[in-house]
Amino acid sequence: MIIDFHSHVKISKKSTFMPDYFREMMAEAKQNGLTALALTEHFNTSRFMDIYDFLDANYTYINGYYDVDDLKLFPGVEVDVSETGHILLIGSRANVIAVREDLTGNLKKDQFIAFDQLMDLADQYELLKIGGHPYRDSTPLARNVSRSQLQRLDALDLNGKDLYAKGVEACKQELQQLADEIALPIVGGSDTHQFLQYGSILNHFSAECETSEQLKSAIQQGQYQVQISEQLPLKVKSATLVKKYMKKYLKEAEETVSM
Repeated sequence: MIIDFHSHVKISKKSTFMPDYFREMMAEAKQNGLTALALTEHFNTSRFMDIYDFLDANYTYINGYYDVDDLKLFPGVEVDVSETGHILLIGSRANVIAVREDLTGNLKKDQFIAFDQLMDLADQYELLKIGGHPYRDSTPLARNVSRSQLQRLDALDLNGKDLYAKGVEACKQELQQLADEIALPIVGGSDTHQFLQYGSILNHFSAECETSEQLKSAIQQGQYQVQISEQLPLKVKSATLVKKYMKKYLKEAEETVSM
């Protein structure tokens, strides 16, 4: 199984969910060698449930994932914490939706849930917990919570965007030092909102997984390898530029309609 642990299916939080764009994203993910994705859309994205309503209406949910034309799509969510940082939570459809509903009162910046409270909530729902891009300048989780708090996570996110921004070796070294210090594994996530970024970083698992529990077990046992593509800089730069112009086009289109 080849999986990307950090993937979005909307251009931005404010944009609408577009079924045709989703299908294009999934097709491109498969063409880039992926057989599985963790759908970690932002918890405070506009009309969050539109995504799951579409999935339920068009695809089969099996055990712990959606079968999207033979690609496994694991439900998940990316959550902001009050200390400043992002957490990826992955689990069953029911548990991901439940935790999102529990966070209804925490959607705005001045309402974000505290890290420890989110960990308690995630443990209650038996979700896989990954620290998203821990050293990103805008959301440096590793600088804002203690090492003992970070140890409540299941893994750390080696992030495609950060690998591009900071340089592959510098980013890897910084994250590996933290991982060694707190004894946590590292998994890779492209953090893409645009399909050109798929394939920039991959996780090759030695066996198929069907639930978040199986994913967590395989990660803990080290039954996978992280692969960074030589084309990562080109993939991330291209996706970033396309995303920028798509957001601009969508904004202009919405303004035209409202006139």
